[in-house]
Amino acid sequence: MIIHVVQSGEALWQIARRYNVDLTSIVQVNELPNPNQLVIGQALVIPVPGTSHIVRYGETLWSISQQYGVTINEIVQTNQLTDPNLLYPGTTLIIPPLMHQVQTGETLWSIAQRYGTTIQAIISENQIVNPNLIYPGIQLVIPRAKPTIEVNAYTYQSNQAAVTSINQLGDLLTYLSPFAYLITENGTLAPMKDEAMIPAALEENVVPMMSITNFTSTSAGSNLAHEVLATAEYRENLLTDIIRIMEEKGYRGLNVDFENVLPADRELYNDFLQQTVDRLHPLGYFVSTAVAPKVSGTQAGLLYEAHDYEAHGRIVDFVILMTYEWGYRLGPPQAISPINEMRRVVEYALSVIPPEKVVLGFQIYARDWLLPHVPRQEARTFSPQEAISLAVQYGATIQYDTRAQSPFFRYVDEQGRSHEVWFEDARSAQAKFDMIKQYNLRGVSYWALGYPYPQNWALLNDNFNIQKLI
Repeated sequence: MIIHVVQSGEALWQIARRYNVDLTSIVQVNELPNPNQLVIGQALVIPVPGTSHIVRYGETLWSISQQYGVTINEIVQTNQLTDPNLLYPGTTLIIPPLMHQVQTGETLWSIAQRYGTTIQAIISENQIVNPNLIYPGIQLVIPRAKPTIEVNAYTYQSNQAAVTSINQLGDLLTYLSPFAYLITENGTLAPMKDEAMIPAALEENVVPMMSITNFTSTSAGSNLAHEVLATAEYRENLLTDIIRIMEEKGYRGLNVDFENVLPADRELYNDFLQQTVDRLHPLGYFVSTAVAPKVSGTQAGLLYEAHDYEAHGRIVDFVILMTYEWGYRLGPPQAISPINEMRRVVEYALSVIPPEKVVLGFQIYARDWLLPHVPRQEARTFSPQEAISLAVQYGATIQYDTRAQSPFFRYVDEQGRSHEVWFEDARSAQAKFDMIKQYNLRGVSYWALGYPYPQNWALLNDNFNIQKLI
């Protein structure tokens, strides 16, 4: 799949003709509500062979050609580059597909072996009806090898809404994490309505991962975490309740998301994680954590200090980086998951945690801020799909911040108020997937299901094989 950015005056039929693809297929993969309503700067996923590459700082056409196994000239011609020496970070390049002309005596098996792919992948990519009828001279598209990753998705949807999401996206998930069981003052866990989600996940071969937390939308949970972590009886209550619920409901592992833990409780938190692993591993359960987006081991602040990256990476099975919320709902307008900031977190994490234990967090929602921004004025949160509809409604031009690798636009509503919207699109998703590949990370974790974002799921499937553990 490749990514096309709508230019002034373009219509969908023109874009379809340019790429020699059926217009309906573009509508379907992007879930366009009205094919006749596009906006300038809108990114579209085009379901054709090939891929898109977002240029990073320091990259050259030579390095990109080596990465994808194509020639510099093929990239230049495909993208109609007038000056190959002028390559700007943030530019989206179309990488042409690998092609193979069948020779006498060749079979799909021998071709698959030559390129390090599978017969089924070649059949699917070329829509071959009869694999035994492969004649010399036929041009085949050779699918590029895809890394295998794990994919987690949190959800705080209702039972029925979560089941719908699972049924739609289960093929692309390794884990499902209903959010979340809240610890109480004595370490026990408050009830949660997750009964329908777990069998739905198992039906799709998705591992249910139990999530526990100490905070709510109205409480930071710092003192609550302290009371439980500092009291042996309460820690025992918590572990007993975790095991009871996992056994009763069918969870296969645990995700610990304790936030705003007091800095002085850092070692208590580490000790609790070790105690948890010691109790759960012999029972066949895995343990993971979610950590704040730190860029150094000495980063100050309530959100960061008690999250000891080195200890988490050493103790638990994997660590989810909560690499989002720079564009906080009560803060000023900015990219919610800027790639430049995410990269700093990933690089620090990799300095103390093995890459096979690092999972990149990816938020899949948009935010709309009123301008001028007033401190603590709350932005509206909604889906990337709704952001596109909003841009169409107000005829906004979508811009793209190449440093943050994030789209945004501004508009004026019926009351004359100015707004700024930051969201995710195909380009920003691809940038995150490229980073997962670059650093050989374990996978990606979505926060959270319930925000329609069809481009992400299409590109996720195009970029990766999804690990299934059951």
